Amino acid sequence: MSDEPVYRIYGKPGLKKSVLIAGWAEDAGHLGMQTLDYIMQDSGSCEFGEIRPEDFFAMAGVNVEEDVAVFPQSKFYVSGNRKLVIFKSSMPRSDWYRFLNAVLYVAQKHCGVKEIYTVGAMLSFASHTMPRLLMSIVNSREMKANMAPFNVVDNTDYETPIGQKPTLSSYLSWLAGQRGINAANLWVPVPFYLLTLDDPRAVKRLVYFFNTKFDLGIDFTALDLQIAEQSNKIAQLFRQVPEIESFVRRLEVGEGLDTEEAEKLSQTMADVFRRKPKPQQ
Repeated sequence: MSDEPVYRIYGKPGLKKSVLIAGWAEDAGHLGMQTLDYIMQDSGSCEFGEIRPEDFFAMAGVNVEEDVAVFPQSKFYVSGNRKLVIFKSSMPRSDWYRFLNAVLYVAQKHCGVKEIYTVGAMLSFASHTMPRLLMSIVNSREMKANMAPFNVVDNTDYETPIGQKPTLSSYLSWLAGQRGINAANLWVPVPFYLLTLDDPRAVKRLVYFFNTKFDLGIDFTALDLQIAEQSNKIAQLFRQVPEIESFVRRLEVGEGLDTEEAEKLSQTMADVFRRKPKPQQ
């Protein structure tokens, strides 16, 4: 193991008291990355550091998504309004403890981070037409009180299954608590048939929380357009395939679908939203 630090700092964020928001590339529906990208796009951002990937990722091969090679990255950004530190990362393949302690060291030493939030998605069997809830798991009573004014569901009961590791977000929250940093894991339930696609409503719920809590002045126009476009496309699908509409209506009233119906709904949605538009003549 090299004596060289596992992180690189190549900019000075100039922060003494800040908030860190972290998200993982492998999150269901890419919800975490989309949320962070929207916040960064709206406020502007500047990259200032990274965790060295060679220490935590298998570099012998890379993931390929839609014919594009995706290399693991773990990078720190400071928002243009200087209110937030953003950490966007692939999930490390090994040595989570060392990786997350490096993240926390950079957060404290170089940014004076006092609060940490992680963002992600969780599976839901509700319809996409239902309001998106924001759920949290916090690492302190102080953080729970801090979240109280923001309409966050904070009575979630969860226990890591026997034989499985905790989630990376849970591990980060626990380690943050050991350092005296308040932390919250934020989750938005995403309809199962949108998990491999996009859920702009879920993105908006998370962005709205941060915009309200930290007075970021974010413009939601682009997200509202995405929501409208998705709704219109699904409405067209309903007209073409009434059976798919019947599946969604059953979910709206709390009725379940059997395995075959759920798979058909998911596959049909995937086919519609991944279908490339025909080129104009």
